[in-house]
This record gives sequence, structure tokens and C-alpha cells, in this order.
Amino acid sequence: MVDILLTHYKKNIMSTKTTKQKLPKWFNGELYEEGATVRNRFSGEEYELNAMELSMYDFVMGSTILVEMGGGGPKMITELRKGLDWFRMNNAKAYMVLLD
Repeated sequence: MVDILLTHYKKNIMSTKTTKQKLPKWFNGELYEEGATVRNRFSGEEYELNAMELSMYDFVMGSTILVEMGGGGPKMITELRKGLDWFRMNNAKAYMVLLD
């Protein structure tokens, strides 16, 4: 039983490491060449993001600011939600630390 669980665990780790992230077609933000460490503006917790994750993070944060200021309209709200969903699917731990 332990061997089965360990094998399942190793497969999940391997699939997580080998899955290549892609930004969605609707994404119209800037694509960075390098990642960076990002700090949660409320908790102060930090998380290291790769270039794609940082690009989406900045898109989400910029969209959030626009929506909070009453701008952007329905399309911006939809894209903000899609950006949050993308983050949940591609790096759930970073999402929990930085955006939840």
C-alpha cells in the first residue's frame, strides 16, 4: 500500500514539474523575460514566480486596481476572473499566498 501511494505521489510530482505553462490566447499583458519574488500586499508573505506567472500576476493586479476604481467594464472583470482561474490552475500555492 505504501509503495502504491509513493508511486502515485512521485507521478504527481513529476507531472507537475514537466507540465509546461502557457499563457491563454486572451492574455494581452506584457510577457516578461524573467521572474521575480513577489510580496503579498496584505500579509507580507513572499513567493517566487517565473516569468509567465509574474506576467499574469501583474495583469491580475493591474486589472484589480482598474476594477476597484470603477473602470475597465465587464470585459475587464471577465479577464480578471480568467486570470485568477489561470493562476489557480497553474500555481495553486502561489495563488494562495499572493492572491487569495
